[in-house]
Parts: sequence; C-alpha cells; structure tokens
Amino acid sequence: MTPSDPPTVSRRRVLRTTAAAGAAAATGAAFSGAALAQDGGLESWFSNTSNFDGVVDKTGQSEVTVEVGVDANGGSYGFGPAAIRVDPGTTVTWKWVNGSHNVAADDGSFESELTNESGFTFTQTFEETGVTRYACTPHKTMGMKGAVVVGDAEVGGGNSSSSESAESSSQQVDFGGWFEGVSNFDGVVDKTGQSEATIEVGVDANGGPYGFGPAAIRVDPGTTVTWKWVNGTHNVVADDGSFESELTNESGFTFTQTFDSEGVSKYYCNPHKTMGMKGAVVVGSGASGGSDSSGGGGFSASDAGVLAFAGALVGGLLSPFALRATKSDSSPPSNRR
Repeated sequence: MTPSDPPTVSRRRVLRTTAAAGAAAATGAAFSGAALAQDGGLESWFSNTSNFDGVVDKTGQSEVTVEVGVDANGGSYGFGPAAIRVDPGTTVTWKWVNGSHNVAADDGSFESELTNESGFTFTQTFEETGVTRYACTPHKTMGMKGAVVVGDAEVGGGNSSSSESAESSSQQVDFGGWFEGVSNFDGVVDKTGQSEATIEVGVDANGGPYGFGPAAIRVDPGTTVTWKWVNGTHNVVADDGSFESELTNESGFTFTQTFDSEGVSKYYCNPHKTMGMKGAVVVGSGASGGSDSSGGGGFSASDAGVLAFAGALVGGLLSPFALRATKSDSSPPSNRR
C-alpha cells in the first residue's frame, strides 16, 4: 500500500468495532434500566407516616378526593390516601372526616383554614408536572403528611423526569369489573422497586374484616408477595387456580407467592368473595406473556429499542468502512515483493 492509498479496514476489525459498540450500547441500556428502576418513593417525607403505602394511581380522573382525618399515626391524624398520582389539570378535593385539621403545602403555595367541620372541603387544581408535599400544620410532627404527584414527575426528589417509569406506574389496568363492589379498592398502589411486598388479610372493608390491604398493587417481575393475616378466617385463592393458601384464622399467618411473569393476577377469599373480598397483583406493565419465570434479568422493551437504534446508528456509521474492507479483501493480490 502506498502512502496515497486510502487506509483499508479488515472485516475482522469492523466486526470487533461493531461488537464493542454493541457492548457499550448494552451497558448504556443496562444503566438506563437500573436508573428507571430506582424507587425514591418519597420515603424521607413519609418516614413517620404510618399510612403511607406507596403512591396510589389516580390518573385518568379529572377530580380526585383525599380524606382528611383518617385513622393513622395513632388517631385521626392521616390523609387518605397519603400519596396520589394525578394527571396535569386534575382537581384534588380534601374532605374532612374527623378531627381539627388543615391542609398546608410544604412550599407555601396553598393552605386551607383550620377546621373540625365534618364534610368541609378544600380544593386545589394541579396544572404543572411536579411533586407537591403538604401537611396538617398542628399534626405534622405526628406524621400527618401527604403528597400529590402530577404527571410523570419522579418521586425520588430529583429534578429530571423519567417518562418511562411514570408511564409504567400510571398505566391504566382493565380489571374487567373485578373490583365492582369492593369498598376498599382505591386504585393500584405502586410497589415497584421492592423485592418484597406485603398485603394484609382481613383489613376493615366490605362491612367488616373482609378486605385485602391494599386491594391492588403493582410490582416488578420477580417480586415476592406476602399475605399476612390480621383478622378473621380467610384464604387467598388465585382466580386462575395457580395458587391457593389454606383457610385459617391464625393472626400473623403468612402465605407467599413470587410473580416472575408480567400480567394481572386476580385473587379472592373463597368464603367472602361475594362480599367483595378480592384483590389483584399487577406485575410489570400488566401485559400477559411479557416475560418468563427464569429470573434472568432480561432487557425491557425500551432497552431493546435503545439497542436497536444504537445498532442501526453504528451500522450506518460503519457501512462505508465495511464496504471498503470488502473491496479490499476481494481485490487481486499484489505482485509486488
């Protein structure tokens, strides 16, 4: 090759470079997936709030109600639900049910009057994406705190948003009328980012100790769910027959099940199903058949999209070199010595 000849690139070098780029893209996708899976969860804000049990999905509703003075934190000192996610433009109404309280935004953007009038309401419309923390001023130190998560805002305290994580947590689930007549169903509680989740059996609902609490949760594939008996004689039976616990009234008894595949698993208490004692576990996006039970940590659909884009980009950038390498390999051997 003379100094004026263009440099040639061997086919092996092209493949090696493409592989390296693919590995880098895969690493980037893995880091992206890990970042999306992080669960900030407003944990510090709710560190002393006994009734915080994840962010309840209220998206898709133009108006949402939060009760003021629900039983929590050692008395009538809770907001119920403590944390909700809504769409931008949603009007939230706080309705007093017990005790003397107010609703005051932590950033000072709004504040209701202090009152003990049962049925009193205070409304606020949330137009902008973000997280609004609020509390009852007299009982804040006791844990009477709440939060409204608007749109795709992260709940970990960061400034950047994760639209994919928000889409996953706020995705609407069609339960097909499963929760009709279930008094304590109040949306899907987000339990993603946790390897284990607990559901209480026999919570006060449906006219007595006939509820699962929370009634519906969303978890990541591979999560182990533990049902813990708190009151009454009950069992846990999968609607599709895939699992069933024993029927018992032993307080503290537990039954566990690991959910490896994406989908919606509906379940009930056999003696009290007709009374509304039903629940559901939404795994991942809730789409059935999305993953196997091997626990191999495969890429998500978004990661696959990232890799596909990266592969196409790398392929487009390297194609001229690959073509030149092919021509070089196919040219007749030189007679120079």
